[in-house]
Amino acid sequence: MTFIFWLTVLFLTLPIYVYFGYPLLLWLLSRLRKTPVVPAIQRDKSITLVISCYNEANVIAEKLENSLALDYSKELLDILVISDGSEDGSDEIVRRYADRGVRLIRQEGRLGKTMGLNLALANTSAEYIVFSDANAMYEPDALLQLTRHFARPEVGYVVGAALYTDGKDNAAASNEDLYWQYELSLKEWESRLHSVVGGDGAIYAIRRALWEPLQQKDINDFVNPLQIVAKGYRGVFTREARCYEETAGDFTKEAKRKERIVNRSVRGLMRVKSVMNPIKTGWFSFQVVSHKLLRWLLPYFACIGLVGAAVLATQTLLVFQLMTLGAFVLFVLASLGAMLHQRPHLAMPLAVPYYLVMVNYYAMRGIAKALQGQTQVTWSSVRPGQQAQTRDQSGAIGLSIISFLLSLCLLIPYV
Repeated sequence: MTFIFWLTVLFLTLPIYVYFGYPLLLWLLSRLRKTPVVPAIQRDKSITLVISCYNEANVIAEKLENSLALDYSKELLDILVISDGSEDGSDEIVRRYADRGVRLIRQEGRLGKTMGLNLALANTSAEYIVFSDANAMYEPDALLQLTRHFARPEVGYVVGAALYTDGKDNAAASNEDLYWQYELSLKEWESRLHSVVGGDGAIYAIRRALWEPLQQKDINDFVNPLQIVAKGYRGVFTREARCYEETAGDFTKEAKRKERIVNRSVRGLMRVKSVMNPIKTGWFSFQVVSHKLLRWLLPYFACIGLVGAAVLATQTLLVFQLMTLGAFVLFVLASLGAMLHQRPHLAMPLAVPYYLVMVNYYAMRGIAKALQGQTQVTWSSVRPGQQAQTRDQSGAIGLSIISFLLSLCLLIPYV
């Protein structure tokens, strides 16, 4: 029983460390670092703004108008749209901007965003590359705020702040916005200690010389920064470079996005696993393990911990009885939230437990698929105003059933 006790304590403590201990430790360590002087804005470097596009007819014109209005020399700014076989007229819209200097490269065969970026980078020689999504609207000075940090020779990539415009519109958006604000704080502290862990497909920049072609299954805005850190460079986060986009606005869509990201990121980290070597990357190894690897594995840790807590609760240990009771309440609320997930204004007492359990459930699915060698290469975003091609109702139903069964299992110590 002693072994079960300490194993349970370990696995139940890990989530506390990842979500609370790591941020606190990161904040304390970052305070010990001297704040670097922000370099002056530079306007004399060539930039290619790469916009990834697949069936973005609803937003691509707005994105191009936004890009053309950016505060940067038109002679030094190359706007390049890479279309991954769009079928909704997106390409025709982009071609209308050819006389204003916008370039279009069409990738046939629906090969995915990563292969599209390989194609785009093979068709530019600009000193800096800025990656963006079609729905990410930049503030006028975003390019200036990103590229100014390259005046520091040790900086290899710079990540901006992608902010949500609909963070209060519904329960799903509110939960995602709250989580993202937490993530932005981590990025800031990580950047100060060593490097921000990963990029952001909506807004991040690299030195063109540091790019190396990616494999089709790579998630570009995670693997590419890891490769740059492995080369000995750092990654900086800046809140001053801002863009705005909308959340998925739906619990199921957001969960599927999490599954895809975790699925591809696990594979990506294993491909550049040298960044987890503290001898080679110093503090960054601590950051990537704590922020990414342990977080991805948390659902499995929590399941093991809850099983142990249920066993220990039968020994009349009050703390473990309270834990299992708390988990029971969580799963009951999550199962109710899953059954009512299609209601746009799901009450927060149900939305928060549902969101918490759901994202971890889908993270488990993403890891399981990665271990089975399954990697999702393509992805179809559903913007507001567009109709979803598919609806993964089975996921919500499965989550509801699993949550209900887990809640019943946690009642065993009290029977």
